[in-house]
Parts: sequence; structure tokens; C-alpha cells
Amino acid sequence: MLVFIVLLEFFCGSLMFSYWLGKIFKKDITAIGDGNPGAFNLIQAVGFKVGILGVALDFLKGYFPLVYFVENGYLPKSYIIAGAIAPVLGHAFSPFLRFRGGKAIATTFGVWSATTRFRVSLFYAVVLAILFLIAKKLKHGGRTTTEEDAFMVVLGFTIVGAYLYLNGFSVYLLTLWFLNLTIMIYKNKEKLSSFYISLTDRQHEIKK
Repeated sequence: MLVFIVLLEFFCGSLMFSYWLGKIFKKDITAIGDGNPGAFNLIQAVGFKVGILGVALDFLKGYFPLVYFVENGYLPKSYIIAGAIAPVLGHAFSPFLRFRGGKAIATTFGVWSATTRFRVSLFYAVVLAILFLIAKKLKHGGRTTTEEDAFMVVLGFTIVGAYLYLNGFSVYLLTLWFLNLTIMIYKNKEKLSSFYISLTDRQHEIKK
């Protein structure tokens, strides 16, 4: 049963709704912005309404059918890691795009909504909102770069780990968080590297 659940979850995660929606509107979202085949590039390519549909579908594929398996006891605590990380892996390494998938942010929200009844996903959303408000303030209302966005997404999810630990969540969910964070860092590695380089360059300029 576990093998079936994991394969089904991976398959659901690998469904690249945002990429396909872009194709319907004759847009290749992998040729836009940072080339990520996810919902946020869909917003840039096609517009807000279609982009939000992409966000919703990417969220729902992480949420369903995982919430069904969790709530009905098909994924006990010892199995939840494999079942819950599968849709994130599916999106990040989709066979429909030759294993070059997206960053799985919306899918991550869906997974944590299913496994913690929205508790952790809502906390993550609040953390991200605070981080983006701080960034806006520091940039005097200017737009953040994609490198800064990647840093805040990863930093916010790192804070989620502290939240899980301090609130006594199970070791299984902590392990799930660690695997999810690892995938997130890997999928954002170029942006994080560029952010670090730009940060060190600014420090050198300040010291001059």
C-alpha cells in the first residue's frame, strides 16, 4: 500500500499544471524570468488570473490526495515522510519535463496543509509575509530581486524548522521538513549563490 501511495503522490506532484496552462496560452514559461516552470512565472507570462489558477492547482496537487491518506489512517506517522515528500519531489523533478521541474513552493504549502491541518503552512505564510515586508522597507518600496526572493523563501522555511522543534512536532515531521528544505535549497542553489555574491560585494563596497 505504501508503494502505491508514494507512486501516486509522486505522479500527482509531477503534473506541471502551470507549464501546461502557459502552453494553452501559447507561452513557454521556461523561457521567461528565471526559467522556472512554476506558477509565479505563469503570472508573469499570462497574467494574474491564470497565474493564481496555477498556484491553486500546484497547491492542490500537494494537498490532495495526501490529506485523504493522512486523515483516513493510510499514512501513519512512520510512513508520512515518504508519502508527503513524494509530491514535492514529483514537482521538483517532473518526468513530464525530463526531470527538470519547478521549485515546489506552492506544492510545499499543500503538503504541510495536509499533514498539519494548515497549522504549519499558515505559519510559513505569515513568516514569508513579514520577510517580504521587511525587504520592501529596506528597499524603500522597490521590487525585490529573484535572488532576494529565493533567500527569503529558504530563510522562511528554515524558521519553520525552529517552529516545529519548539512546538514539539514529531521527529517524522522534522525529518520531512529537513528533506523538504534540502530540495528547496537545491532548486534555488543558483539564486542563493548569486545572492551571497551580491551580499559580499556590497560589504566590500561599504568597507572601501
